[in-house]
Amino acid sequence: MTIKWVQTDPLVMNGEPFCYGSRLTVRQLLELRRNGYTLTHLIKDHPELKRMGVAAAYAYAADHRERYAEFFEPDGSLAGPGLTAAEAAGLPEPYQAAGVVVKSV
Repeated sequence: MTIKWVQTDPLVMNGEPFCYGSRLTVRQLLELRRNGYTLTHLIKDHPELKRMGVAAAYAYAADHRERYAEFFEPDGSLAGPGLTAAEAAGLPEPYQAAGVVVKSV
């Protein structure tokens, strides 16, 4: 079974894209990231989250920049700390985007 990590359902979270297995929307994850939450902090506070799901949410935001424009810096990277290279190791290629999923060096 393939998991669709970011899902939309008009009956869940008012149709706002959310992370599989949680009640956190992509927007909420981006707000937490912009406020300094690292992957470690996210998973500690929300143990239902998975590394793959968080990375998928960041990649989803990058694919829908018009919807999440306020979370992007002028250089095109997402605001706040992303995954480290070690945390992103082993993720599928689309989930390893520098500046979007993996924090800029």
